[in-house]
Amino acid sequence: MTESPQFDRRMLEALVCPVSQSGLSYDAERQELVSRQARLAFPIRDGIPIMLVSEAREL
Repeated sequence: MTESPQFDRRMLEALVCPVSQSGLSYDAERQELVSRQARLAFPIRDGIPIMLVSEAREL
């Protein structure tokens, strides 16, 4: 059984929410990047953040 690649937390320094341009926080348990300002959570799949609004979960 192989594990998914881990998200590199250093990416948080470069990534912003595509809706609000605000910073993001990393939710390791849910494997999501969270924009509190936009109230969206963007999934991380195979270590890659999916920064598409259509893929985001509303908070």
